[in-house]
Amino acid sequence: MKKILYTLLLLLPLSSFAAGGVKLKHVDVDLEDFASIQKGAKHYVQYCLGCHSAKYMRYKRIAMDLEIDEDIVLAEIAPEGANIYDPMLTAMNGHDSKKWFGTNPPDLSLISRVRGPDWLYTYLKGFYTDKSKPFGSNNTVFKDVGMPNMLWKLQGEQVAVMERSHGDDVISYLKIETEGTLSRREFDQFVTELVNFLVYVGEPVQLERQRLGKYVIFYLLMFCVIAYLLKKEYWKNIKH
Repeated sequence: MKKILYTLLLLLPLSSFAAGGVKLKHVDVDLEDFASIQKGAKHYVQYCLGCHSAKYMRYKRIAMDLEIDEDIVLAEIAPEGANIYDPMLTAMNGHDSKKWFGTNPPDLSLISRVRGPDWLYTYLKGFYTDKSKPFGSNNTVFKDVGMPNMLWKLQGEQVAVMERSHGDDVISYLKIETEGTLSRREFDQFVTELVNFLVYVGEPVQLERQRLGKYVIFYLLMFCVIAYLLKKEYWKNIKH
Protein backbone atom coordinates (compact mmCIF):
# COMPACT_ATOMS: atom_id res chain seq x y z
CA MET A 1 0.00 0.00 0.00
CA LYS A 2 2.84 2.39 0.85
CA LYS A 3 4.42 1.75 -2.55
CA ILE A 4 1.12 2.45 -4.31
CA LEU A 5 0.59 5.72 -2.42
CA TYR A 6 4.18 6.78 -3.09
CA THR A 7 3.75 6.09 -6.81
CA LEU A 8 0.53 8.12 -6.93
CA LEU A 9 2.22 11.05 -5.21
CA LEU A 10 5.00 10.96 -7.78
CA LEU A 11 2.46 11.03 -10.60
CA LEU A 12 0.52 14.01 -9.25
CA PRO A 13 2.87 16.70 -10.66
CA LEU A 14 2.54 15.16 -14.12
CA SER A 15 -1.03 16.45 -14.31
CA SER A 16 0.37 19.94 -15.02
CA PHE A 17 2.13 18.73 -18.15
CA ALA A 18 0.73 17.89 -21.57
CA ALA A 19 1.46 14.61 -23.33
CA GLY A 20 4.47 16.15 -25.09
CA GLY A 21 6.05 17.35 -21.86
CA VAL A 22 4.86 20.96 -22.27
CA LYS A 23 4.08 22.68 -18.98
CA LEU A 24 0.44 23.72 -19.01
CA LYS A 25 -0.52 27.30 -18.20
CA HIS A 26 -3.12 27.75 -15.49
CA VAL A 27 -6.42 29.43 -16.30
CA ASP A 28 -8.81 30.86 -13.71
CA VAL A 29 -12.22 29.42 -14.59
CA ASP A 30 -15.21 31.01 -12.89
CA LEU A 31 -18.58 29.48 -13.71
CA GLU A 32 -20.32 32.12 -11.61
CA ASP A 33 -19.07 34.83 -13.98
CA PHE A 34 -22.02 34.78 -16.38
CA ALA A 35 -20.70 37.77 -18.32
CA SER A 36 -17.47 35.89 -19.08
CA ILE A 37 -19.37 32.79 -20.20
CA GLN A 38 -21.64 34.91 -22.39
CA LYS A 39 -18.63 36.51 -24.07
CA GLY A 40 -17.08 33.06 -24.46
CA ALA A 41 -20.24 31.85 -26.20
CA LYS A 42 -19.93 34.73 -28.68
CA HIS A 43 -16.28 33.87 -29.30
CA TYR A 44 -17.16 30.21 -29.84
CA VAL A 45 -19.87 30.93 -32.41
CA GLN A 46 -17.67 33.42 -34.24
CA TYR A 47 -14.39 31.49 -34.31
CA CYS A 48 -15.14 27.81 -33.59
CA LEU A 49 -18.66 26.89 -34.67
CA GLY A 50 -17.69 27.03 -38.34
CA CYS A 51 -15.94 23.68 -37.87
CA HIS A 52 -16.72 22.41 -34.35
CA SER A 53 -20.22 21.76 -33.10
CA ALA A 54 -21.29 21.59 -29.44
CA LYS A 55 -24.32 19.45 -30.05
CA TYR A 56 -25.19 18.82 -26.40
CA MET A 57 -25.80 22.52 -25.79
CA ARG A 58 -28.86 24.45 -26.96
CA TYR A 59 -29.23 28.22 -27.20
CA LYS A 60 -32.30 27.96 -24.98
CA ARG A 61 -30.17 26.41 -22.23
CA ILE A 62 -27.63 29.23 -22.50
CA ALA A 63 -30.40 31.80 -22.03
CA MET A 64 -31.77 29.96 -18.99
CA ASP A 65 -28.45 29.27 -17.27
CA LEU A 66 -26.94 32.72 -17.87
CA GLU A 67 -30.22 34.44 -17.02
CA ILE A 68 -30.36 36.48 -20.21
CA ASP A 69 -33.23 37.17 -22.58
CA GLU A 70 -33.74 34.72 -25.44
CA ASP A 71 -33.81 37.58 -27.94
CA ILE A 72 -30.34 38.64 -26.78
CA VAL A 73 -29.04 35.10 -27.29
CA LEU A 74 -30.43 35.01 -30.83
CA ALA A 75 -29.16 38.50 -31.65
CA GLU A 76 -25.73 38.43 -30.03
CA ILE A 77 -24.70 34.77 -29.72
CA ALA A 78 -26.51 32.41 -32.09
CA PRO A 79 -25.70 32.49 -35.82
CA GLU A 80 -28.14 34.20 -38.13
CA GLY A 81 -31.28 32.15 -38.77
CA ALA A 82 -30.86 29.91 -35.70
CA ASN A 83 -33.83 28.97 -33.54
CA ILE A 84 -33.65 29.33 -29.76
CA TYR A 85 -34.26 25.56 -29.42
CA ASP A 86 -31.50 24.59 -31.86
CA PRO A 87 -28.38 22.77 -30.65
CA MET A 88 -25.03 24.35 -31.43
CA LEU A 89 -24.34 22.56 -34.69
CA THR A 90 -21.75 23.49 -37.28
CA ALA A 91 -22.84 24.29 -40.81
CA MET A 92 -19.92 22.31 -42.24
CA ASN A 93 -20.86 18.88 -43.55
CA GLY A 94 -18.77 15.80 -42.88
CA HIS A 95 -17.77 15.28 -46.53
CA ASP A 96 -16.24 18.74 -46.89
CA SER A 97 -14.48 18.67 -43.53
CA LYS A 98 -12.87 15.32 -44.28
CA LYS A 99 -11.78 16.59 -47.68
CA TRP A 100 -10.23 19.80 -46.30
CA PHE A 101 -8.83 18.59 -42.98
CA GLY A 102 -8.42 14.85 -43.55
CA THR A 103 -10.86 14.08 -40.74
CA ASN A 104 -14.07 15.39 -39.22
CA PRO A 105 -13.40 18.14 -36.63
CA PRO A 106 -14.54 16.78 -33.25
CA ASP A 107 -17.59 17.96 -31.37
CA LEU A 108 -16.42 20.06 -28.42
CA SER A 109 -19.30 19.53 -26.01
CA LEU A 110 -17.17 17.49 -23.61
CA ILE A 111 -13.67 18.62 -24.58
CA SER A 112 -13.13 20.44 -21.27
CA ARG A 113 -13.86 17.25 -19.32
CA VAL A 114 -11.56 15.18 -21.51
CA ARG A 115 -8.62 17.59 -21.73
CA GLY A 116 -9.10 19.96 -18.82
CA PRO A 117 -9.24 23.79 -18.75
CA ASP A 118 -5.46 24.29 -18.46
CA TRP A 119 -4.85 22.10 -21.52
CA LEU A 120 -7.39 24.06 -23.57
CA TYR A 121 -5.96 27.39 -22.46
CA THR A 122 -2.38 26.36 -23.27
CA TYR A 123 -3.45 24.82 -26.58
CA LEU A 124 -5.28 27.93 -27.78
CA LYS A 125 -2.24 30.05 -26.93
CA GLY A 126 0.27 27.50 -28.24
CA PHE A 127 0.01 27.99 -32.01
CA TYR A 128 3.12 29.17 -33.84
CA THR A 129 4.14 29.70 -37.46
CA ASP A 130 5.35 26.55 -39.22
CA LYS A 131 5.60 26.89 -43.01
CA SER A 132 6.13 23.15 -43.42
CA LYS A 133 2.52 22.45 -42.38
CA PRO A 134 -0.46 22.62 -44.75
CA PHE A 135 -2.12 25.42 -42.78
CA GLY A 136 1.13 27.18 -41.97
CA SER A 137 1.01 26.62 -38.23
CA ASN A 138 1.81 24.07 -35.54
CA ASN A 139 1.09 23.77 -31.84
CA THR A 140 3.28 23.19 -28.80
CA VAL A 141 0.66 21.10 -26.98
CA PHE A 142 -0.74 19.18 -29.96
CA LYS A 143 2.14 18.58 -32.35
CA ASP A 144 1.25 18.41 -36.06
CA VAL A 145 -2.38 19.27 -35.32
CA GLY A 146 -4.53 19.36 -38.45
CA MET A 147 -6.18 22.65 -37.53
CA PRO A 148 -5.37 26.20 -38.65
CA ASN A 149 -4.79 28.90 -36.07
CA MET A 150 -8.15 30.68 -36.19
CA LEU A 151 -7.07 33.28 -33.63
CA TRP A 152 -3.88 34.50 -35.32
CA LYS A 153 -5.33 37.87 -36.30
CA LEU A 154 -6.22 38.55 -32.69
CA GLN A 155 -3.00 37.23 -31.17
CA GLY A 156 -0.62 38.15 -33.95
CA GLU A 157 2.03 35.99 -35.61
CA GLN A 158 3.74 33.85 -33.01
CA VAL A 159 7.04 32.12 -33.73
CA ALA A 160 8.96 29.41 -31.91
CA VAL A 161 12.42 30.15 -30.54
CA MET A 162 14.49 26.98 -30.74
CA GLU A 163 17.36 25.70 -28.64
CA ARG A 164 19.67 22.69 -28.89
CA SER A 165 18.99 19.93 -26.35
CA HIS A 166 20.60 16.48 -26.43
CA GLY A 167 21.40 16.88 -30.12
CA ASP A 168 17.86 17.92 -31.10
CA ASP A 169 16.24 21.27 -31.78
CA VAL A 170 13.45 21.85 -29.28
CA ILE A 171 11.15 24.80 -28.64
CA SER A 172 12.50 27.02 -25.89
CA TYR A 173 9.62 29.51 -25.86
CA LEU A 174 7.16 31.32 -28.12
CA LYS A 175 7.29 35.01 -28.95
CA ILE A 176 5.02 37.40 -30.81
CA GLU A 177 6.76 38.56 -33.97
CA THR A 178 3.89 40.61 -35.39
CA GLU A 179 1.31 42.15 -33.08
CA GLY A 180 -2.35 41.24 -33.53
CA THR A 181 -5.51 43.30 -33.10
CA LEU A 182 -5.59 42.52 -29.37
CA SER A 183 -2.95 43.28 -26.79
CA ARG A 184 -1.46 40.33 -24.91
CA ARG A 185 -3.62 41.04 -21.91
CA GLU A 186 -6.75 41.33 -24.05
CA PHE A 187 -5.93 38.09 -25.86
CA ASP A 188 -5.39 36.27 -22.56
CA GLN A 189 -8.81 37.49 -21.44
CA PHE A 190 -10.33 36.42 -24.76
CA VAL A 191 -8.98 32.87 -24.42
CA THR A 192 -10.02 32.71 -20.76
CA GLU A 193 -13.60 33.60 -21.71
CA LEU A 194 -13.61 30.96 -24.44
CA VAL A 195 -12.29 28.28 -22.07
CA ASN A 196 -14.79 29.38 -19.43
CA PHE A 197 -17.60 28.76 -21.90
CA LEU A 198 -16.25 25.34 -22.88
CA VAL A 199 -16.01 24.32 -19.21
CA TYR A 200 -19.62 25.43 -18.73
CA VAL A 201 -20.73 23.45 -21.81
CA GLY A 202 -18.95 20.34 -20.50
CA GLU A 203 -21.13 20.32 -17.38
CA PRO A 204 -23.87 22.99 -17.33
CA VAL A 205 -25.21 21.75 -13.96
CA GLN A 206 -21.85 21.93 -12.19
CA LEU A 207 -22.80 24.85 -9.95
CA GLU A 208 -26.12 23.22 -9.05
CA ARG A 209 -24.35 19.92 -8.36
CA GLN A 210 -21.90 21.63 -6.04
CA ARG A 211 -24.70 23.50 -4.26
CA LEU A 212 -26.72 20.33 -3.70
CA GLY A 213 -23.56 18.45 -2.69
CA LYS A 214 -23.21 20.65 0.40
CA TYR A 215 -26.70 19.70 1.56
CA VAL A 216 -26.05 16.02 0.86
CA ILE A 217 -22.84 16.06 2.92
CA PHE A 218 -24.65 17.90 5.76
CA TYR A 219 -27.45 15.31 5.67
CA LEU A 220 -24.97 12.41 5.78
CA LEU A 221 -23.16 13.96 8.75
CA MET A 222 -26.43 14.45 10.63
CA PHE A 223 -27.45 10.89 9.79
CA CYS A 224 -24.14 9.57 11.17
CA VAL A 225 -24.72 11.45 14.44
CA ILE A 226 -28.28 10.12 14.78
CA ALA A 227 -27.19 6.59 13.85
CA TYR A 228 -24.42 6.71 16.49
CA LEU A 229 -26.79 7.93 19.22
CA LEU A 230 -29.35 5.32 18.22
CA LYS A 231 -26.72 2.59 18.40
CA LYS A 232 -25.72 3.70 21.92
CA GLU A 233 -29.38 3.67 23.00
CA TYR A 234 -29.97 0.15 21.67
CA TRP A 235 -26.82 -1.30 23.27
CA LYS A 236 -26.75 0.54 26.62
CA ASN A 237 -28.37 -2.33 28.59
CA ILE A 238 -26.51 -5.10 26.83
CA LYS A 239 -23.50 -6.42 28.73
CA HIS A 240 -20.48 -7.68 26.86
